[in-house]
Amino acid sequence: MAHFIIRFLFCNLLICLAVGVLLGAKQLFRRCLTSHMQYHLWFLLLGILAVPFLPIRLSGFLPFFSWFEKMPAASASPAGSAAAQAGTINQAVSGNWMNDFTLSVARDASIAGTLLSVLWVLGILAMLLMIGRSRIQFHAVRKSALPLENRKIYQIYQDCLSEMKIRKAIPIYSAAFLTSPVMDGLFLPRVYVPLPLISDCRENELRYILLHELQHYRRRDALVNYLMAAAGVLYWFNPVVWFAFKQIRTDREIACDTSVLEIIGEDSRIDYGNTLINFAEKISFSPFQFSLGINGNAAQIRKRILNIAGYRPVTVRRKLYGLLSCVLTAILLSGFLPALSSRAADTDRYHGRENVRNISDLDLSTYFGAYDGSFVLYDAASDSWQIYEKENASTRIPPASTYKIYSALFSLQSGVISREDSRIPWDGQDYAFDSWNADQTLESAMSDSVTWYFQEIDRRLGISAIDNFIQEIGYGNETVSSSALTYWYDSSLKISPIEQVEMLEKFYNNDFGFSSENIETVKDSIRLFSGGNGVLYGKTGTLASEGQNVCGWFIGFIEREDAPLYFAVNIQDEDSAAGAAAAELAFSVLSDMGIWDQDR
Repeated sequence: MAHFIIRFLFCNLLICLAVGVLLGAKQLFRRCLTSHMQYHLWFLLLGILAVPFLPIRLSGFLPFFSWFEKMPAASASPAGSAAAQAGTINQAVSGNWMNDFTLSVARDASIAGTLLSVLWVLGILAMLLMIGRSRIQFHAVRKSALPLENRKIYQIYQDCLSEMKIRKAIPIYSAAFLTSPVMDGLFLPRVYVPLPLISDCRENELRYILLHELQHYRRRDALVNYLMAAAGVLYWFNPVVWFAFKQIRTDREIACDTSVLEIIGEDSRIDYGNTLINFAEKISFSPFQFSLGINGNAAQIRKRILNIAGYRPVTVRRKLYGLLSCVLTAILLSGFLPALSSRAADTDRYHGRENVRNISDLDLSTYFGAYDGSFVLYDAASDSWQIYEKENASTRIPPASTYKIYSALFSLQSGVISREDSRIPWDGQDYAFDSWNADQTLESAMSDSVTWYFQEIDRRLGISAIDNFIQEIGYGNETVSSSALTYWYDSSLKISPIEQVEMLEKFYNNDFGFSSENIETVKDSIRLFSGGNGVLYGKTGTLASEGQNVCGWFIGFIEREDAPLYFAVNIQDEDSAAGAAAAELAFSVLSDMGIWDQDR
């Protein structure tokens, strides 16, 4: 929830911009857009307001706001770096690979997100209470209303139904506690006419008013009202959204006025306008949610009078120009969709392996003990998967130091470092780990998990190039924050255990199309053990929170004569889930399965 609310607030900034685009388009194309089109354009906004809550990714025609997709996402999971385990070690790797050096990230964003989530939910509850109160008040009006008994007015109403070709039997009632006529009901619509209006109104004026109310039914405005009410509950804190809703109501009434004028003819527009003016003091804005009427405030009445006074039948040319303007506006607004949907989509879960048949379940509960987590094993020779805890194996979390495999690969591919020259001088800063306080090569930095080394090569590479590489290879959620120093442990970049295995297979086969020399260089840097079972390559990682190791990684592959076997282990706990522990667990499982003999 805390993750979502932070992203949702960023989405609201973009929604404010979308409202500005809509208002600008309406102003720019005002001579082309008919009153109906002006109203219908707002439907685009209602669609946009729904996008942050859709569990899918949407794409737009224009990439104007693709930068927004890269915004850092707040997270409750801090992260760090690591390494782990023991055995017959390859001489190219120092014994320090088992030491787990962790970086912690503060949880301020998570706390703020939680507080904002509580505030948002409280606002939603308050809005729901207001809507409930309004409906209770209107229910009292409905109970006191009586079927219309005035035969003359009833006949006028029936004529209006016939004139508008409405076959549905929509009942009409007289109400003593209303100041203006309203239509209420989505599936069972009813028209309510105030008793004073029945006695004071002339026949032609009443006809105009009834035609206006029936236009709301014909145009399905009740449905729009419900959608606006739902959006108002979710966006209760956004004044720009409320301003847009006010404009929608005004444009809706203007569109209804125009529809009435299309029925009664241009010659009657003066009479219709006078009716609106005569009853401006008698009618008021409806206090009832979901009810539709001829009412409005003074500013809305003024706009409607101006529209009536300037009414002219719409030409075919204007309709075509208006349609083109609507299409252009829709295309422009579609540029917002990727930024909105990618923030709310279920990017914390991976669904790529859900329909694969050759997956078998493992029961490793005795190995995991009190740990939560997962174990993923893929045998390329038989194209078979074995997974413990599929739900956890599909959940994306920060990669921590396991990502250093790809950080090194990107830097080699771009020329930041090379196989022959990967040395980076120590900056003189006194780090907590002695092995970090020296010049580093790729081999030493990988085996000792020297975080400053990988931050430096990332800094030289640049965040834009990093983002391009991550998109190119399809790493995890493909989301990079604005910092080249923290993105792999600040919870913006995330990957699931299943994806870790898939990425290792692509890396081993060089499906990326990178230089084969660079692939081999990185492989050499993560080579850990040689034995009768083959050669084992791997990397660990640890996520920390408030000084406690809460999540440990160990990923790798075993190079065999027939085909490699890939694995990924993730463990989670309150204080003891480090990369070293994940590696120990992995070796125990692989040994008992007869896959790897760590004593050889």
